[in-house]
Amino acid sequence: MKRRQLASLAALAAASLAVPSLLAQDRPTVRILVGFPPGGSADVIARLLAEKMRTTLGQNVIVDNKPGAGGRVALGELRRAAPDGNTLVLSPSGALVIQPWLYQNLGYDPVKDFTPVARVSTFDLAVTAGPGAPQGDIKAVMAWMKANPGKANYATSGAGTVPHFAGQLMGQASGVTMTHVAYKGGAPAAQDLIGGQVPLMVDTASETIEHHRAGKVRILAVTGESRSKSLPDVPTLKESGINVTADGFFGLYGPAGMPAETVARINRAVAEALRGQEVQDRISSFGLVANYSSAAELAAMQAEHYKRWEAPIKASGFKAE
Repeated sequence: MKRRQLASLAALAAASLAVPSLLAQDRPTVRILVGFPPGGSADVIARLLAEKMRTTLGQNVIVDNKPGAGGRVALGELRRAAPDGNTLVLSPSGALVIQPWLYQNLGYDPVKDFTPVARVSTFDLAVTAGPGAPQGDIKAVMAWMKANPGKANYATSGAGTVPHFAGQLMGQASGVTMTHVAYKGGAPAAQDLIGGQVPLMVDTASETIEHHRAGKVRILAVTGESRSKSLPDVPTLKESGINVTADGFFGLYGPAGMPAETVARINRAVAEALRGQEVQDRISSFGLVANYSSAAELAAMQAEHYKRWEAPIKASGFKAE
């Protein structure tokens, strides 16, 4: 009798373990669109989320890279998707708070066309020198660029991004006219930095931190108000005598019109994913900060950053093509 009971319990346990996978088969796949190539910070965070959210949602969750136009390609696809919670985008803040100031025909309204779901991460930026730059600190590199204007180039993951305008502000504060070199993502930008094609890169630390640790490049400064926990020996720009700060965030969004209960369900899955120490440590190792918020808090942060960037962008005189 005991053997039969044990066998029955074992069968029930096996069946319960199979439930999530059966549910995942019955439910549609959730796509998290990423507007940058594989290997960059947005892609890394999205894959961490997808892995954890599969269990919580009981659905298969995949990352779908749609690189191009500083994240606008992915947001354009999201705008056309059904508001059923099965198509989401993990977007850096630039596409929602900077690019609307730059493009008359953006292709989407950053407020009306999307539903905020959850903030996932906040970030400062890293200013990284490659072998094409001289030795020395950030002040020495900026002085070299001022003396060699033809070499005063800096790479970022795309035009109209937070790194793009952080670099512009850094140049203005240093009296250097810097030329922006936009890539379709941080990974290809970092490769050209390592190869010496560009002397400097401004982007999230995740794009260059491993290369910095390997001695291939040098992170000279970070753009936050305080030093990064991942790079405690690297000074801020302000500490280095360059009065510039810049930060941003990654948010998870759905199409406009998502039902409140769908938003809440996905938000809970994000909260659960970011609660794990393993995920927090992984995100931190890339120089980012796991920083969950409610949908309402994400919307408020988006509005605040949008207003914050208005004056610097207008003062820069930059015109999008």
